[in-house]
Amino acid sequence: MFSKTALLTVVPAGLAFMAGMALPFQAASNAAVGKALGHPLWGAMTSLLVSGVVVILALLVLRVPLPSLGKALQGPWWLWIGGVLGALYVAGAAALTPKLGAGGFLMLVVAGQIITAVVVDHFGLMGLASKPVNWAKVVGIVLILGGVLLVQGVGASAPASVTVQAGQ
Repeated sequence: MFSKTALLTVVPAGLAFMAGMALPFQAASNAAVGKALGHPLWGAMTSLLVSGVVVILALLVLRVPLPSLGKALQGPWWLWIGGVLGALYVAGAAALTPKLGAGGFLMLVVAGQIITAVVVDHFGLMGLASKPVNWAKVVGIVLILGGVLLVQGVGASAPASVTVQAGQ
């Protein structure tokens, strides 16, 4: 039987894994709706609007209390860049997934995330505790970059374009 400590580790890890499983579908969907609407930015806008509606509904259903805006306004400037970075990611997914494929796009996203996370952790940026770079992390980064090359298929032909048909 699982201990409480194991469950507190396994459940969040499983949920994070499932969130990652959703990203290829999100990227492909954003690309397809962007193509259907005539531009990747329309795909990004659609995704973000639907996301906003879903979050508002979740706030209402869960009866989440109103935020302390004053407290947030007193925080550091970088508290507010999440929305900008999220919009850049969604727009990038809509524009780049048709060119790179879901696997190529997300491998590059993961590589960028890991490399940046190692730098953020090393310097303890954004209020996080410092976790210095070591050889194991450097080897991990090299392996991830090798995986990007393998998944992207160096020298392989370009992926087929996204086709959107009405009624599907």
